[in-house]
Amino acid sequence: MNKEHVLDHLKSINYPGFSRDIVSFGMVKDVSLDGDRVTVHLNITSQNEAKKEAVIKSIEKVLSEHFKTVSVEISGDAPRQAPPIESQSPPAPILGNVKHVIAVASGKGGVGKSTVAANLACAMVKQGKKVGLLDLDIYGPSLPIIFGLNEQPQMTQDKKLIPLEKFGMKVMSFGFISGNETPVIWRGPLVSRMTEQFFRDVQWGELDVMILDLPPGTGDIQLTLTQKLRMSGAVIVTTPQDIALADVRKGADMFRKVNTPVLGVIENMSGLVIEGAVDGGISSITINGENIEVDSSGKFRFKMDLFKTGGGKKESERLGVPLLGKIPFSTEIMSATDAGVPLTQKDPDSPLGQIYLNIARDLMSSLD
Repeated sequence: MNKEHVLDHLKSINYPGFSRDIVSFGMVKDVSLDGDRVTVHLNITSQNEAKKEAVIKSIEKVLSEHFKTVSVEISGDAPRQAPPIESQSPPAPILGNVKHVIAVASGKGGVGKSTVAANLACAMVKQGKKVGLLDLDIYGPSLPIIFGLNEQPQMTQDKKLIPLEKFGMKVMSFGFISGNETPVIWRGPLVSRMTEQFFRDVQWGELDVMILDLPPGTGDIQLTLTQKLRMSGAVIVTTPQDIALADVRKGADMFRKVNTPVLGVIENMSGLVIEGAVDGGISSITINGENIEVDSSGKFRFKMDLFKTGGGKKESERLGVPLLGKIPFSTEIMSATDAGVPLTQKDPDSPLGQIYLNIARDLMSSLD
């Protein structure tokens, strides 16, 4: 057990009355290790001795399995992120009825986050999960096009939006409210406020998983997420080229800095799938110097690398997380997306549909 391992265990301890853990609140000042002895130094300004005692007991319980002696020292310095004033009632937990929250993210635009998010959501529905999909790209929402939705959400009597339902899941996007052709010219604080409203003021109900389709970058929306939500983790989408990886690394490192697990990396646009047919009797053809097998009906299928390969693998190794899958360019994905029916919904048994289904299965297995 090193200091990092100890902090990982401490992240499982929530401050009494709140849904955030003592590490993300900034209450853990330091951890000292000495053989089979560990000392946890805390900053807690609260005068509530019962809460302090509850934190101490939780720390002793979590760490006593790994250390012979567990000590806790508490000082009264102000923590880096103090909890709300304790005289107030704690706010209701955001998305308290959602079991897992997964962000599909990248530091770069144009890598296919929305297509990946939509197909993963459809794949999880097909695996029997209750799924919600939230498009958080305020400036360029894509889900209205990907799902072929032009409706506006209804509102309950207590002023909560009712998400639209499509393909067995609940879907919400700012594009449903503003109209997908209307440009949004907003400053950061307004975007942050709208982001939080999508969590608090939408009637999501009970869900096994919520997929968040994030905008590119590391700005206001990403910061609002990490401050307001306890996310299960982030999936990083990249393309193979180094120029894309440079921005993707920043996005991945942001989640690590705010203590959000990176669940894995997906390499999108990984080569080009080409299908065709030749006259019967030909068993193979040569394309671009590569020998391609032709089946008995004269059909062939192969993948050509348009860019360099291995970008997703390189980033997954840097982060120490799995490479969840490599998704090639394909006219099937393009036509399905343009038609408003994600490929995993349209043709789940196709080779490409199986890639998304396998990624979704691996994600849910790791979370469950």
